[in-house]
Amino acid sequence: MALNSGLRFCASKLMNTAVMPITVNRGIHSTSIKKMGGGHGHDEPFYLHAKHMYNLDRMNHQALKMSLSVFAAFSIGVAVPVYAVVFQQKKTSSA
Repeated sequence: MALNSGLRFCASKLMNTAVMPITVNRGIHSTSIKKMGGGHGHDEPFYLHAKHMYNLDRMNHQALKMSLSVFAAFSIGVAVPVYAVVFQQKKTSSA
């Protein structure tokens, strides 16, 4: 009985002290958004994703670059599975 009243007394003292705030904000919140511009962010004409960034018809050496990139992507797409099969078969045969 004395222990119960002692615990209630301690709990009421803790609730009344300045350690526990009376009002609590339980909503979802976040920090403010940093605005671009003002000399700290990217300037619009020089921004990476500019308006004319993907004009492939104005690319220098377009035929060479496009054929090399398609050949590289195709080669990787063929070489990786072939290497995986050879590696798996070699690993299985050695066991």
